[in-house]
Amino acid sequence: MTELTVDGKKIKIVEGNIALFDVEAIVNAANKSLKLGGGVAGAIRTFGGPAIQEECDRLSPIEVGQAVITGGGNLKARYVIHAVGPIQGEGHEDAKLAAATLSSLTIARDRMVGGIAFPAISTGIFGFPLQRCSEIMLQTAVDFLKKNDYPREIIFCLYGQEAFSVFEKTLEKLAC
Repeated sequence: MTELTVDGKKIKIVEGNIALFDVEAIVNAANKSLKLGGGVAGAIRTFGGPAIQEECDRLSPIEVGQAVITGGGNLKARYVIHAVGPIQGEGHEDAKLAAATLSSLTIARDRMVGGIAFPAISTGIFGFPLQRCSEIMLQTAVDFLKKNDYPREIIFCLYGQEAFSVFEKTLEKLAC
């Protein structure tokens, strides 16, 4: 299963480069200083151009679990929501990842964003386990859609077959 309907709204799982995704908002797996370095942030910097980093510089720093929004620069996405996930081993990682996901969804709701795409936050250089990430982020998304009208569609745009498969299996479990 790559799609789940929750109260008329959709959660989808796709594989690809989130920086190239055509959706109203994408989420950047950010660091506290909002510097667009490697991984997802690096792809956003490469394809989005310098305007996104310039906006980030005015908004930083932010704390783990928080999120802020910038324009999308040269991306197809209108907005980039920069969410700071936890570094594995820093403590309370599950709650911090849930907070980063919730902060991003709250911004999308408040802006009435129709569609938002997330990466697997904190699973790259921050070392967060992919399976736990899928469980926390997907459950947070399902719970949010049950209580809110926006976003209408939440897409998990995952880089690589492994991440796609893990999120797909977790979504199947949530659908039961």
